[in-house]
Amino acid sequence: MPKKPGSHHVVSNADGGWDVKKDGATRSSGHFDKKQDAVDAGRKISQNQGTEFYIHGKDGKIQNKDSHGNDPYPPKG
Repeated sequence: MPKKPGSHHVVSNADGGWDVKKDGATRSSGHFDKKQDAVDAGRKISQNQGTEFYIHGKDGKIQNKDSHGNDPYPPKG
């Protein structure tokens, strides 16, 4: 079974702003003042690497997610 490529998350930074982080990474892939800028950059990274993409609110809860790779439930069509 192929290894899953992981996921990227947009999360609130304790010092202010927003970070794009990959699962298991200690450092962020990018830091942004505006959430929308982090979402746009994170989505691009996620699409390029074929990962799941999660957008979190300030409370840490997942608000939205996208699949850019191995979607276990692809749309029928």
